[in-house]
Amino acid sequence: MLFGYARISTADQNPDHQIDALLRAGVDRNDIHLDKASGAKASRPSLDLVLKLLREGDTLKVTRLDRLSRSVLHLVTLGADLRMRGVGLHVIEQGIDTDTMEGRAMFGMLSVLAELQRELIVANTMDGLASARARGRVGGRRPRLTADQAALAQQLYDTRDKTVQQIADLFGVPRSTVYGHLKGDAVRRQQKKAPEGP
Repeated sequence: MLFGYARISTADQNPDHQIDALLRAGVDRNDIHLDKASGAKASRPSLDLVLKLLREGDTLKVTRLDRLSRSVLHLVTLGADLRMRGVGLHVIEQGIDTDTMEGRAMFGMLSVLAELQRELIVANTMDGLASARARGRVGGRRPRLTADQAALAQQLYDTRDKTVQQIADLFGVPRSTVYGHLKGDAVRRQQKKAPEGP
């Protein structure tokens, strides 16, 4: 059985070109599923539905790869899933058909490119972190309290002038942030107690 999938990014785009191409490729109009969503949007109800409907021996037809996939990695994952299920994929305008040796080779190349892309991202991230550390910068989220605020919080806590909740309200942060900046065994004991008032 043939299933068709089409996608337009915005409501004012016209899907007729895609639908006409799918009809010419032999897909019944009732088996064409359309999403109105950007390529980056993870949730695409019609695509989710057609993927559930596909059975072994079926073929999914799309006009172009960018209508089906939001990224190379997503495309490769989707292609591998369809292959494992015995479902063919035919990309009409780009001449890719996974039922042919050439089409499977194309997916193999895309898989290699996706892995390369992932490794490059990891390598660039590691290089950036190493460079930042060499310049004295540490990764991670910036502290919610400055050094002066943390010192004041400690002083207010140690002198029992204010509760942790009152200190948190003073700086506009959650209690957990204040606890993270306070030092001493008393603080650890206080954290184990029941939470303070709202």
